Amino acid sequence: MMEPLKALKLVTDVDVVGRTPAFLEAHVLKALELIGAGSIGRGQLAKELRLGEGTIRTLIGRLKGLGLLSTSRGGMALTESGREILSGLHELLMSADVPETTMTVDSRNHAVLVYGAASVVRKGIEQRDVALMAGAKGATTLVREGGRLFMPGMEDPLDPKVIEHIEDAMNPANGDVVIIGSSDDAFLAEIGAKSAALKLLEL
Repeated sequence: MMEPLKALKLVTDVDVVGRTPAFLEAHVLKALELIGAGSIGRGQLAKELRLGEGTIRTLIGRLKGLGLLSTSRGGMALTESGREILSGLHELLMSADVPETTMTVDSRNHAVLVYGAASVVRKGIEQRDVALMAGAKGATTLVREGGRLFMPGMEDPLDPKVIEHIEDAMNPANGDVVIIGSSDDAFLAEIGAKSAALKLLEL
């Protein structure tokens, strides 16, 4: 099977004339999740990903070219290889919405848990910067060590309701990282968090 992170990179790689596609690896991950959840048409996928018709054509064409996607009159569906790639990605990370909290910079929050990545996190600034580049307003990085979640380099107490929500929804273990993307727009919060998580997996 193709390595899951390599598959995302192949979809977002520059084309034969040297142009970089107008979508991120996080868009590809979200596309795989949407298609994997049930047959979906091109128009609906474009709407969900907030991408133009030409960009969606490129994305779909690349997924088909890698053998990850099949199309029919009923819509698009993941192939067996596509399902394996998505399953492999979900073995590396998982995500969930998070309630509004004073821990983050805006009202809409989306958390992505990255399994076993604590050793490569410094102070979370790198994850924040990646999230900002993806369109979010910021990102808050939490690390779980010694049986508790904490923000690297910060002594401020964390919002107990949000920590409880993350513990219940994601059940992080020691050595895991939780990145919370924030925005006034739920979609951008999610894309920011997923972009930061995927970048962390490259380290």
